[in-house]
Amino acid sequence: MRKNNQVDRRGFIGSVAAGGIGLQASARAGDRQISRSKPFRLEETTITDLQKKMQAGELSAESITKLYLDRIKDLDPHLQAIIELNPEALGIAKALDQERKAKGPRGPLHGIPVVLKDNIDTHDKMTTTAGSLALEGSVPARDAFVAGKLRNAGAVLLAKANLSEWANFRSDNSSSGWSGRGGQCRNPYALDRNPCGSSSGSAVAVSANLCAVAVGTETNGSIMCPSNANGIVGIKPTVGLVSRSGIIPIAHTQDTAGPMARTVADAAILLGAMAGVDTADKATAASQERGRSDYTPFLDPGGLKGARIGVAREFLGFHPEVDRLMNEAVALLKKEGAILVDPVEIPERRELGRHSFQVLLYEFKADLNAYLASLGPGARVRNLEELIRFNDEHRDREMPYFGQEIFIKAQEKGPLTTQEYLDSLEKCRVLSREKGIDRVMEEKKLDALVAPTGGPAWLIDLVNGDSSSGGSSSPAAVAGYPNITVPMGYFRGLPVGISFFGRAWSEPALIKIAYSFEQAGKVRKPPQLLTTVAL
Repeated sequence: MRKNNQVDRRGFIGSVAAGGIGLQASARAGDRQISRSKPFRLEETTITDLQKKMQAGELSAESITKLYLDRIKDLDPHLQAIIELNPEALGIAKALDQERKAKGPRGPLHGIPVVLKDNIDTHDKMTTTAGSLALEGSVPARDAFVAGKLRNAGAVLLAKANLSEWANFRSDNSSSGWSGRGGQCRNPYALDRNPCGSSSGSAVAVSANLCAVAVGTETNGSIMCPSNANGIVGIKPTVGLVSRSGIIPIAHTQDTAGPMARTVADAAILLGAMAGVDTADKATAASQERGRSDYTPFLDPGGLKGARIGVAREFLGFHPEVDRLMNEAVALLKKEGAILVDPVEIPERRELGRHSFQVLLYEFKADLNAYLASLGPGARVRNLEELIRFNDEHRDREMPYFGQEIFIKAQEKGPLTTQEYLDSLEKCRVLSREKGIDRVMEEKKLDALVAPTGGPAWLIDLVNGDSSSGGSSSPAAVAGYPNITVPMGYFRGLPVGISFFGRAWSEPALIKIAYSFEQAGKVRKPPQLLTTVAL
């Protein structure tokens, strides 16, 4: 029933070897850029630009949606960023145009095409599968709270994005951006490079201008890393600012959805539309007082003046070119008026990993079992145990490159009353918050911490899996605190990002700082879909 709506990429997967051999061969022959049928009218167009053009009658929601659908048809066979198109998208856009004429726009997202990661429920003619064949054909009974908020804001839900299957919590040896349904997503700056994950398709779709903006999710690094690798802006909000109900989970203490965009302004617009109190997610209760429905007032080009920023140099040293770009960025921060505390160190950071992984294993089993049970008796799998069995029975399609050892570890865990879980959870909270980020920011009187988001994208490797070498997402992720990444520079044509993170609910301050840095540097360059990095 859904096959006509799903982007067909299996033929393309067969023609491109696991490490991108076919693509590299064409590059050696001198053809370093894939052919394009025509220039794209909406390349790098912002939400504000689109609204102005709709207001002037130059474009409509319907024509904008058609342009993005054509763009997906043209480029996505090379990128594999989109798992499924919304067959109702044009009809929704047309209805929104009629509403605009009759009543005016609902707000800044009226008629704007948005791509959702394929772990965000939609009750429509698209499925929600986390990229897994085990959930193929699954249509949830209702929209995720976030999806409903975006519909109410007038957004056109354009498509579901490919992702690292089950949000990259299946195997220690996975290739980010690969899923059983979607195949291997590819980096638009060099198609033989990994897009990182797990919000791989969301990042690639934004970077390659397949949509205006997209929604990703993060437990630890799943918005930050793909935003870094694909040269875009990503915001991981404070846990509780954005509801998780209707999102296929990993762990409720760290999971959150967040905006992915080409500019800080677009990300801020999307964040405001996504935020809000949801009675089905008790973590959002605090956002009644601490959250906002509009973050655009904090888009201040002079926002770095007087801001106290701690330079977390402990995250440097894994790549000399990243260090060079970071030092240039720090100099720019200072030039724009920031007060730098350099260096600072986040106490107890190195103790977080072991305790956090235990928390994720316990919560994944409990939270995923609850989600799968909510799908009803018609679901192929109803709990983690059945999912593991399904993957074993369909090993040739679900596990051709890597296994499910994390699933098996999680299945062995007990309930959330187990002392090991409770002890690990307490350790994470204390080490990441009062002895971690909160402590250093209070002692140094900081408005934000800054660090490189990660390194340039690594080669796709379906034999050995990912080979990323560095990143700074963990402290904010484990604490449940906000983090924003912005393009910082390029090395051999591959983007590298810079992260600004801080206390809980400090999105206004971080957006102000990130926007000011973005406007001062103007770093973002659209990808050229090269087959490989030029030598």
